Amino acid sequence: MPIDEARFRQALGYFASGVTVVTTEYQGEQYGMTVSSFSSLSLKPPLVLICIDQQVATHAALAHAGKFVVNVLDKRQEHLSRRFATIGSDKFKGVAWHLGTLGLPVLDHVLAVIECQLHSSIAAGDHTIFVGEVYDSEVHEGTPLLYYRRGYHEIK
Repeated sequence: MPIDEARFRQALGYFASGVTVVTTEYQGEQYGMTVSSFSSLSLKPPLVLICIDQQVATHAALAHAGKFVVNVLDKRQEHLSRRFATIGSDKFKGVAWHLGTLGLPVLDHVLAVIECQLHSSIAAGDHTIFVGEVYDSEVHEGTPLLYYRRGYHEIK
């Protein structure tokens, strides 16, 4: 019998992870959401993966657009993580961003940017694993924002 949801969430809370905002654009509208389920997957070809709840608007937009950007947040960007973790359509209002190489929204002043074309996707439970082939990236000096035990932290 599988573990109950509360115990599962508690155990996962002990895994520290970086914080990302995944962005895309579909039919002229920008979409974005905070994603902690992000990982490198392969070097040849360069692949990353993200896991997104099938019920959120960004899921459908990303699936249709076929491309996405992973914005790795800096320790000073907790406000962006919180903003993009909300439900609503005005997430980009007042947020500094520009168009990246693939014509998608890239958040300004993030630690790293990873621009991807959709390689494949796999439905798994209530999420979809999206695999992206990396077409461009950029990095900036800084310290990453971390998420651990339901709170934000930084490396000290």
